[in-house]
Amino acid sequence: DSIAGILDKVPDQQPVLHVPQQRKDQGIKLIVVDAGHGGRDPGAVGANKVLEKNVTLGMANALAKELRKRLGVKVLLTRSDDRFIELRERTAYANRVGADLFISLHANASTSRKAYGLETYFLNLSKNNQAAEVAARENGTSLQDVSNLEAILFDLMANAKINESSRLAAEVQQAMVAGLRPHYSRIKDLGVRQGPFHVLLGATMPSVLVETAFISNTREEKRLRSKTYQKRVAGAIVKGVKNYAATIDQVAKR
Repeated sequence: DSIAGILDKVPDQQPVLHVPQQRKDQGIKLIVVDAGHGGRDPGAVGANKVLEKNVTLGMANALAKELRKRLGVKVLLTRSDDRFIELRERTAYANRVGADLFISLHANASTSRKAYGLETYFLNLSKNNQAAEVAARENGTSLQDVSNLEAILFDLMANAKINESSRLAAEVQQAMVAGLRPHYSRIKDLGVRQGPFHVLLGATMPSVLVETAFISNTREEKRLRSKTYQKRVAGAIVKGVKNYAATIDQVAKR
């Protein structure tokens, strides 16, 4: 009954899904980088009024530049300016262009100004309350909306890529912590988590959501504003993507 209810609401025009094809030149050729929030959706607001949407756009531009330079891949942005884009349209765009990876950049927030650290998410129905709260904030919904609907859609559209997304998230998280600790004090590794994020829902390629720091923490808010910090985060994520590419290449060779 639940699935039938969802199907009744599906529009007549279906999004074009990217189905990876077997080919001799297997590898990562195209990456879509998503700057979280934008336009009328500012995202989280820091203690000094720094907006998440501006921070994520800066990091997305830095990440795209580093990916092109260091990995030689094609990179497309879901947004290159301050505009509003529906969450589902972001992965729909990645599907349409045939992306091999989808990386969504965000800045975390907490009611506690003392909370700080880095964490990386991949899509799953999370039973963890903390992960559900982060998902509710990024989704722009309430905790009640993080429900069985996400579970059903997850099973229908994302199950095939959960292992790859988990591996990508682990490599990105590890690279970020290792890359930032030599330059900054108090870099806290919050690990890899699973959550029902709408911005990842429907992606047909490995996809992750990266919480690059807590904008609600004054120390980390200051870092997020820094172009140097943004570039270092971007460089670390590139390292994680490179390590991930190496792991899938090893699996393919086996």
